[in-house]
Amino acid sequence: MKTKTEAKRQAILEAAAEVFREVGFERASMSEIRARIGGSKATLYNYFPSKEKLFFEVMYQAKELELGAITAALNPDTDDLKQELLHFGQKLVPALYSPDAIAIRRLAIAESGHSNIGKVVFEGSMVPIEKQVAEFLRKAMKRGVLRSADPKSAAMHLLSLLESELLQRALLGVMVSVKPEAARGTVRRAVEVFLSGYESR
Repeated sequence: MKTKTEAKRQAILEAAAEVFREVGFERASMSEIRARIGGSKATLYNYFPSKEKLFFEVMYQAKELELGAITAALNPDTDDLKQELLHFGQKLVPALYSPDAIAIRRLAIAESGHSNIGKVVFEGSMVPIEKQVAEFLRKAMKRGVLRSADPKSAAMHLLSLLESELLQRALLGVMVSVKPEAARGTVRRAVEVFLSGYESR
């Protein structure tokens, strides 16, 4: 039964992906998606309660797993915090700035004026990362490696620094992708600035 349920869910995601690609988020309708997979509207809404939730699942199905694995790999017991943060950043930045990830952000921003899709994407992607990074930093603070501070704020500062040199350029089309050497330099500078403010003296 579980396999059948998962197969149905995947069929909905594939049909939705086709519709979103063809007509965009705003013009896409749950009725059109339901028509492509068959069945009742109630069944569709049982799997996905809104078009926004369905859009998020379509766009983040693969990327969400990748980002989750990167943050889950953070080792709170590391003997070298700087190296751990560098490793984390060098995995995270290329994932956030791959061409498909940039396209997802642009789509979410473009549609956010017409719906709550921006909020859905943020809560489903960045909030979990912030929570995991905050917990990692909280443990580092408890060990005395970082000065005592609000872990959530520290996590937001770290993540913002990692994106500070790239975000505007990526969203406005100044750059299409991030080269590995550029990502390494960006991460190194971000981690150095973060530690200069949070490292215990």
